[in-house]
Amino acid sequence: MIRLENITKTFNPGTNNEITAIRNVDLSVTEGDFITIIGSNGAGKTTLLNLISGTEIPSSGHVFINDRDVTRDPEYRRARYIGRIFQNPTLGTAGNMSVEDNMMITYIKGFKGLKISLNSRMRAYFREQLKPLDMGLEDRMKDNVGLLSGGQRQALTLLMMVLSHPALILLDEHTAALDPKNAQIVLDLTMRFIKDYKLTTMMITHNMSHAIEYGNRLLMMDKGEIILDVSGEEKQNLTVEKLVRKFHEIRKHSLETDEILLAEEQDPS
Repeated sequence: MIRLENITKTFNPGTNNEITAIRNVDLSVTEGDFITIIGSNGAGKTTLLNLISGTEIPSSGHVFINDRDVTRDPEYRRARYIGRIFQNPTLGTAGNMSVEDNMMITYIKGFKGLKISLNSRMRAYFREQLKPLDMGLEDRMKDNVGLLSGGQRQALTLLMMVLSHPALILLDEHTAALDPKNAQIVLDLTMRFIKDYKLTTMMITHNMSHAIEYGNRLLMMDKGEIILDVSGEEKQNLTVEKLVRKFHEIRKHSLETDEILLAEEQDPS
């Protein structure tokens, strides 16, 4: 489904602030993959998703989606088939619009070319879709989204993304800004949607346990490179200790002061 060939991304080239965020990355993603991505701040995780979504254009290399070269395609074109959720719960919805209006915009996007109006039938459909979130949003459809809590807003964003029928979803630490209870609720919803809709998924997380527990494949990044790519039985047999040891074997230095280990220590589960 996705193929990155020799991708490099350099910011501020030729200046004193030049930074190479992604360095000579090759990656293939198969339809149905659920890939978790781990790595410290500055490892290149978000830049990798930006290059896939079209937010950033690579300095060199090519991006293919379904064997079509989309390297120069802008983000809005790729948004037709790529869904993305960010860490900030306010980014996926329009806060000054109602819940039902937000859902209607997304629904129309998923069924391009159809003339659909927000009528009683559509409201009943949205209500049925909101009920399983178990957040009472089916009774707040006329409320502006800006009145919702962060957890409610992120859950709504997740549902809206699924209703748009994406071929690929990109999750950029989408539970990191939520309190532990709401983070777990949104994560559980995410897993259910991925399974029910058979979504191809790439999920950035700072939580090593989550990176190991979820998905069929794990990438570890460091300094703009994918230094580890494990799947199948090898991934199933991973532990946090083994993952840290693998990092040390590859990079010859320790992760002991890294924030992804600090996240493990603070994990309420």
